[in-house]
Amino acid sequence: MRKDATQNQMPLFPDHPEQAAQAADRPEQSPAADPRAEAEAEIARLRAEIHEHNRRYYDFDDPEISDEDYDALTRRLRQLESEWPELQADDSPTQQVGGRSRDDLPAVAHRVPMLSLQDVFSKSDVEAFVDRMLAEQPNDRTLVVEKKIDGLSVALRYVNGRFVQGLTRGDGQTGEDVTDNIRMLRGLPLDLPEPVAYLEIRAEVFMTREQFEAVNARQEVLGRKVFANPRNCAAGTLRQLNAEIVRERQLDYFVFNVQMIEGRSFDTHAESLCWLAGLGFSVIPDYQICRGFQAVWTAIETIGQQRQTLPYGIDGAVVKLDHLADRERLGATSKVPRWAVAYKFPPEQKETTLIDITVQVGRTGRITPMAILEPVLLAGTTVSRATLHNQMYIDQLDVRPGDIVRVQKAGDIIPAVLSVRHDLRKGSPQPWVLPDHCPVCGAPAEREDNMADLRCTGVDCPAQLARHLVYFASKGAMDIDGLGPATVDALLEGGFIRSLADLYQLREQRDELLAANVIGREKTVDRLLAAIDQSRQQPLDRLLTGLGVRNIGRQAARVLAAHYQTMERVMQADQADLENLPDFGSVSAKAVADFFKQPQTIELIDHLRRAGVRMSADSAPASRKLRQKTFVLTGTLDSMTRDEAAGRIEALGGKVSGSVSRKTSYVVAGRDPGSKLAKAEQLGVVVLDEQGLLDLLEQPAATEGNGETDET
Repeated sequence: MRKDATQNQMPLFPDHPEQAAQAADRPEQSPAADPRAEAEAEIARLRAEIHEHNRRYYDFDDPEISDEDYDALTRRLRQLESEWPELQADDSPTQQVGGRSRDDLPAVAHRVPMLSLQDVFSKSDVEAFVDRMLAEQPNDRTLVVEKKIDGLSVALRYVNGRFVQGLTRGDGQTGEDVTDNIRMLRGLPLDLPEPVAYLEIRAEVFMTREQFEAVNARQEVLGRKVFANPRNCAAGTLRQLNAEIVRERQLDYFVFNVQMIEGRSFDTHAESLCWLAGLGFSVIPDYQICRGFQAVWTAIETIGQQRQTLPYGIDGAVVKLDHLADRERLGATSKVPRWAVAYKFPPEQKETTLIDITVQVGRTGRITPMAILEPVLLAGTTVSRATLHNQMYIDQLDVRPGDIVRVQKAGDIIPAVLSVRHDLRKGSPQPWVLPDHCPVCGAPAEREDNMADLRCTGVDCPAQLARHLVYFASKGAMDIDGLGPATVDALLEGGFIRSLADLYQLREQRDELLAANVIGREKTVDRLLAAIDQSRQQPLDRLLTGLGVRNIGRQAARVLAAHYQTMERVMQADQADLENLPDFGSVSAKAVADFFKQPQTIELIDHLRRAGVRMSADSAPASRKLRQKTFVLTGTLDSMTRDEAAGRIEALGGKVSGSVSRKTSYVVAGRDPGSKLAKAEQLGVVVLDEQGLLDLLEQPAATEGNGETDET
């Protein structure tokens, strides 16, 4: 499960709290920059990037970055959302748990939400939690300490003593039905000796290190992709559509909680685990019942000492209240229970030789330096590659090929170079510097906002193609129904797509698609091809959105399309001209100008034009009755999406903004509005409910006698 990584790594890469002091060494923001616009752009980028990493981690069991890098992104996003509360959104990854359900596995709602755990990293953090819990339960001072198994969580349901359903976590509210695969877990009782009316338990599914090595050996023999670690292998296996693969790979499980039960009750967690063991379940082993902090910390240290000798992976210890009534009283946040924490162990470290430094480009375009290492056994697996994060990290370490380096596994998953033995350096090797162009596609490389990370700017870069295709096809862009992540990956792996423009050549490969059966049978293929054909007629603003220009979201794309009307004119615009557009600053203007100067972009636009993709905006609206009116949308609308509402407002000449100010004409508040509603009330801005917006959209245009006209 995605968790925060250890915080005791030194020196740390940028964005860690411990490096706040280094901010003074970074270039100052330009006085002319708009802080809010820059924050909004960075928030949008971070959300998109974190959603992509969540998709790879939870939905495809194939993480691209370490937990430590992931946590740096989420911490930065939380910081920005805290500083700019009006930019918070319900769909932000900081407000969600886990991933999503796979399209090809039935989705089922959880009766009890499957939450995550709050991570802590130090002895003092654990002590503070224990003190807080003991203050909450002065009469029953027991806590339970358990191993935190490195696997994936599932919910198991029994009715009248018989196993009936198994679900993955999914997004915490809805999971995937993997019942047939769960039946294949080694030793799982399918019929209980006690026919309890209803029982729902939570378990961790995992793969032993020995079995993991056997599976990877088999994958290599068959010429298939090997798994990165036992957790990913177990997750990928459990979500297979063929239950026989689960049986073959011999997954194990430990039950660690009773989520819901009818017909029986317990006073304590330990009592429930004892009862489950009596029914034949494999329960979490060697849990300790503790009184007071010292007993808790001793139990954690004992688990840490066992860590490398266990046949399965663990990534920490869980400390939780024992008394169930106190748990119920304390409850949970939207993401974590208040009565438990997960202590994360510091990662194992070893020294080895750094043979060379290479570069890889991730699916989000991030250009990451990678250390090629003399193989070393670390945390149960052989390590020959490790991340060096970015140029700032390399410079801080002063690491060069040939150095003796100390390596650790961040979160015991992805290795990272921790430090350098400069005293053992031989000769005077040259400092290593990241390239200024993408090594995959040759497009210019651009510094991220933190001035440390480097990103490829190529719109058609093969390394980023999957992410670009999914975004291009999304509802806010070209709206190609059926072209989701799984379909995109299948088309790429099958060699059907090598560029965004190749989408519009797929109809010519219909027979090959059907023969390969990579995305489904005839109806599925024809439905996708029809959606692609239909997308050719999407207006310019949607195409501009789909191209994914940095710092340019849907609203900015609408402004570009409305002002320039054709793609040709957008491509000819210079930075000075772009800066005169509404809500455009120097950052956004430069991003657009630079993007459309790239040869890769010019070639892609030419291919799309020749494929029949529309290169012009919608004609000017017949009515401009909302001219000079600015709207802000918040909450959920019932009759349309917020994007559809924005489109209708703009079709009548209005403007939609992301933040509330004294210049805002109306705030439209749907269900569960956010902080924007409070800001509107504070500033005295007119607030409309959904029906009020519909009335405004549908009422006749004002006449000249009322002071307004429909003139453009």
